Amino acid sequence: MLDQTAMPLLEALRVQAHRAHAPFYTPGHKRGQGIAQPLADLLGTAVFQADLPELPDLDNLFAPEGVIRQAQELAAEAFGADRTWFLANGSTCGLEAAILAVCNSGEKIVLPRNVHRSAIAALVLSGAIPIFVEPDYDPQLGIAHSITPDSVAHTLKQHSDVKAVLVVYPTYYGVCGDIWAIAQRVHQHGIPLLVDEAHGAHFGFHPDLPISALAVGADLVVQSTHKLLGAMTQAAMLHVQGTRVDGDRLSQTLQLVQSTSPSYLLLASLDAARQQMATQGKQLMTQTLALAHQARTQLSQISGLSVLGAESAGLTPGFAALDPTRLTVTTTGLGLTGFAADEILHQQLGVTAELPSLQHLTFIISLGNTLSDIEQLTNAFNHLSSQHPSPSAQPLERALKPIEKVDFSFASPTKNQPLKQSLIASPQSPFSPRQAFFAPTETLAIAHTIGYISAEIVCPYPPGIPVLLPGEEITEGAIAYLQQVIAAGGVITGCADPNLDTLKVVKL
Repeated sequence: MLDQTAMPLLEALRVQAHRAHAPFYTPGHKRGQGIAQPLADLLGTAVFQADLPELPDLDNLFAPEGVIRQAQELAAEAFGADRTWFLANGSTCGLEAAILAVCNSGEKIVLPRNVHRSAIAALVLSGAIPIFVEPDYDPQLGIAHSITPDSVAHTLKQHSDVKAVLVVYPTYYGVCGDIWAIAQRVHQHGIPLLVDEAHGAHFGFHPDLPISALAVGADLVVQSTHKLLGAMTQAAMLHVQGTRVDGDRLSQTLQLVQSTSPSYLLLASLDAARQQMATQGKQLMTQTLALAHQARTQLSQISGLSVLGAESAGLTPGFAALDPTRLTVTTTGLGLTGFAADEILHQQLGVTAELPSLQHLTFIISLGNTLSDIEQLTNAFNHLSSQHPSPSAQPLERALKPIEKVDFSFASPTKNQPLKQSLIASPQSPFSPRQAFFAPTETLAIAHTIGYISAEIVCPYPPGIPVLLPGEEITEGAIAYLQQVIAAGGVITGCADPNLDTLKVVKL
């Protein structure tokens, strides 16, 4: 057992920040002496004294032998891994490195269609061929859940040459699939299970939270430590156990996608976040769960609102458990889209959600929230409900009208095949994402793109789940959905034209 109270990297950074010397190394502000005054006024000066590069006493992220290695070993023990890598480029670089480590160009990987855009970037970088699995879908809520064990098993039976399986656990809405059964199915084929656990770094620290992916035998897990725990934004971790993933190759691929000048402020925050959870994690999560329970109970009693709850677990095969610290509130009972409700809450009532969508608002409750936060949240929704006692059905129907009339499977329907109500599913792609991304392109008016092959990643953000990928055929359903998001106040990212008047397609 290691001493989990220790913070070797943070302590080394503290010592170096206070060491009197003449700095003739990067960064150019020289321990804060050259920082612009407005920035110093905002952040203070102490933080810049600790903004240091790879000095001898601070170790090297890409060849750690000292304090970084010690900090990563402590993290591996705390989170239940055999080996842990600190990430200064967020979970994005972790997912990219993971796919680069297990797939060569032309090799297949199974992944859900509601995967984060960083996994799509990894497909472009690696040349891997995606075998997309349609996630379980709730047509009433309009939410895609997890892929199922049976769908994974069926896909692996059809594609015996797959090199790995990637799953999202939990989803942005806190929904967890049956990760234990999925791990069993994957390992029966002798291939690694990669898990995008960006929103589940806290799972291993309280019995009332869903089980962590590492605890069920996942081979590689990427966690956004900054999203739910006490690390700084962009600080994340990658964990590995077992021998199905080559650690040496993973170290090499991480060097391809991470900055050669990583921020030691971010790395030290990972050391501190690990120490905090290893020594106080259960207590902090107990407090967080109590706040989440209070918020869920009070919001559920407000007229016009409904809150996604654990009672929905088991009703569909892709919903095995729910992270109780994630609140997804349906606002359509107030006659408001999620985007409209979000604007009112943010601009007028001092409450900002994590994720607005067409029908919902999703809120993250973490160890940093307080009782006053919960009171402000419930007071804001009480006010919102009082201002909208009689749902204004007509404007809402206009905003949500495309939901009833478009093909959310994004697959071209035929005369004998009715439109399928599924938020995200992928037609068979004639191009790999890499081929389409690097192919000659042309820009067309959006109305003229139907049937062409997308050359862009197009997605509402957050949650950063692409609706169109490079290599996919553009369908009426996909365009209608994206236009609906824009009309309702959402933001589209990834494409050259964020207004979606035009789109880049593969030049045929």
